Amino acid sequence: MADGRPGNSPATPLQVSGAPAPIWQRLRFDAGQAAEQEPTLASYLNPTVLNHENFSEALCYQLAQKAGGPDMSALAIREICAEAYKSDPDIVTAAERDLQAVLDRDPATRSTLQPFLFFKGYLPLQTHRVGHWLWGQGRETLAFFLQSRMSELYAVDINPAAPFGSGVFIDHATGIVIGETARVGNDVSMLQGVTLGGTGKVFTDRHPKIGNGVLLGAGAKVLGNITMGDEARVGSGSVVLSDVPPRCSVAGVPAKPVGGACMQPAKTMDQRFDVGL
Repeated sequence: MADGRPGNSPATPLQVSGAPAPIWQRLRFDAGQAAEQEPTLASYLNPTVLNHENFSEALCYQLAQKAGGPDMSALAIREICAEAYKSDPDIVTAAERDLQAVLDRDPATRSTLQPFLFFKGYLPLQTHRVGHWLWGQGRETLAFFLQSRMSELYAVDINPAAPFGSGVFIDHATGIVIGETARVGNDVSMLQGVTLGGTGKVFTDRHPKIGNGVLLGAGAKVLGNITMGDEARVGSGSVVLSDVPPRCSVAGVPAKPVGGACMQPAKTMDQRFDVGL
């Protein structure tokens, strides 16, 4: 099979035993096709994707090119990312699952290239994963530097102490704010303007704990040391101030249960609510 570089057209679809090909193979394929179809992009796609041996190398390069600047060079940030990925390969696995989540849940995504190169939900999340690793190493000032750059570049503000699961999809992302003691589980989806915040000046555990498979609608505010159960769903513009049971839909200010049980809302991205009117 062709390797996906410019000038080499693949002879067969990127499928392995009927299943989608691994993310790195698909990314190279998409980059190769884009470079063939739009030759002016080849000088961008070659150093960003096609010249690398694996997904982690390409991701290091991309995050560094975005975050680098006069205060810290892209090369320095690239070395930090490489150190994090070598120390904890699960960060790369999570990044691959995040990319797959975008492909599965965002109908506007045409290929792996869009989120990997451009999306301001995917890129700051991967920068945050490196910052969270730094935080765990006791390198807090450097972690805060990456948080600051992420906020400047993408208008996404995630405290580096907050852990994230994998398979997370952040759509549009502008205005996302996530506090220090928040926790985000696996396979979560959230849209722009979501806040996982506190309710006052409390120095202990003060932010929400988001379970697996939760969907947070645009502009949702989840405040305080509360728990959202697995596969719960929050309507757009809602303010959640108390625990939400698993597979429960809530909406309003303050949010209250609406409709019946929901199943896998983060994967279906279904934001319609049956309020029983």
